[in-house]
Amino acid sequence: MVPEDGDGGTDVLGIHPTSPRGAGGPIAVRPRLAPPTRLCYKQGRRGGAVPRNAEVIRQWNMLRSIEASHYGLTVQDLAKAAGVSKRTIYRDLLALQEAGFPLIDENRDNHAYWTLNTRPFRHLTQLGFSLSELCALYLSRRLVESLTGIPFQAALGDAFGKFEREITPKMKAYLDCLPSVMSARPAGGKVSLSPAHDRMVEQMVDASVARRQVRMLYYSLSHERKAEYLVYPLRFVYTHGAMYLRAWVPAREQVLTFAAHRIKRVSVLEERFEHDAKWSEDTFSRSLGPNDGPTAHVVLRVERELAPIIVERQYHRSQKTTPLPDGSILLELDVCDDVWLHSFVLQFGHRVRVVEPAALALEISEELERARRHYAPAGQVEPLATSQALLDLSNQWRLPF
Repeated sequence: MVPEDGDGGTDVLGIHPTSPRGAGGPIAVRPRLAPPTRLCYKQGRRGGAVPRNAEVIRQWNMLRSIEASHYGLTVQDLAKAAGVSKRTIYRDLLALQEAGFPLIDENRDNHAYWTLNTRPFRHLTQLGFSLSELCALYLSRRLVESLTGIPFQAALGDAFGKFEREITPKMKAYLDCLPSVMSARPAGGKVSLSPAHDRMVEQMVDASVARRQVRMLYYSLSHERKAEYLVYPLRFVYTHGAMYLRAWVPAREQVLTFAAHRIKRVSVLEERFEHDAKWSEDTFSRSLGPNDGPTAHVVLRVERELAPIIVERQYHRSQKTTPLPDGSILLELDVCDDVWLHSFVLQFGHRVRVVEPAALALEISEELERARRHYAPAGQVEPLATSQALLDLSNQWRLPF
């Protein structure tokens, strides 16, 4: 087997850049070399194919470097940039050529300069995108597929399909190796969507652009009933694994939030609305989730074991951390005191303690006590009341999502 980095093996490409083959011609290889289409994988200990992530990433970066260079790059240039041997670079060039990427070499000053011939893809690149940029867009489909309920997913799928029809099967197989080193998961669980969801969201987006009023049937989760609303759709926001509509509701005289997956029917009206400057907002900027309203100054004590994880992330733009002598930290936030804040605190269990406000500390304490009773010995479980601290959304300045 050829070593992954190409060093120390015997069955590697023994080719010199000036070997006679003609500019742009195929590379001559030894018969014993493994088929290039297998270069994305290596054999695992228990058998089966395992992605050779380092090799795939190196080849992709090499392709981008060659395309970005106006006059091409030599094998020595590529080897130095990647930190591998020239034999490894020859193998990578072969893999990319066999995958369908039109790499050619031009002899100048007794050196072979490798370039990417994009003419076969000129109908794809005529909009100004480079071939590697188009490939990157194609690879982004994994991220797009992880987003639940975003509009135009079908249209994006059609766009990716057109790209697939223009590239060779081997190039597609190579590109499909790259997502194995990058994946995405939907946050907050996958939302179940009705067959009409995409169409209704597209109608609402079109109505927002045209500033047309919409009559909408919506299911309120907290009231457990459907109700009809006249709304002026302003914008959609994707957060916490779902799409949310921000809309002005004349009957309530305020901007409210609706979960897109709970919209049951949409009727776009001929009547239009004028945009009011007071509707402009930094959507959900005051909450840790899809919510809006007055803020509270929150101080949390984070234990030493959890502190490094909290420090390396930004949960809100108001976030401030203060290290303490014992290794713990104080985390300060100016956010809405809502269900999203409660969920944020509770997810860390005993490693986070509310210092202030006192009302929030009491609500969290009561919720933890209710949870503890679930684990009392058999026969000692007391009847539980639903936690109003978590489920009461009446003070959140919006329709329940």
